[in-house]
Amino acid sequence: MSDGPTVVNSGSGGTVVAVILGIIAIVVFLFFTGVININGSGGKDVNVSVNTPKVEAPAAPSVSKPAAPAKPAPAPANGG
Repeated sequence: MSDGPTVVNSGSGGTVVAVILGIIAIVVFLFFTGVININGSGGKDVNVSVNTPKVEAPAAPSVSKPAAPAKPAPAPANGG
């Protein structure tokens, strides 16, 4: 009888294949979307205009005199 399960390390070949397939997929995606253009000509210029409303900062409040101090708290009812 063995002491426990036998673990076989198959190496990192699967990781390398996955990374290469991922890079190929990204390149194909870039070709498909037109980011990478093989022909070099015939590309489209896309002009994007964004109309945004003008935003103005609110006016700062004018400070002419400091606020009056708060009234003192009332005395306790028991006189103490």
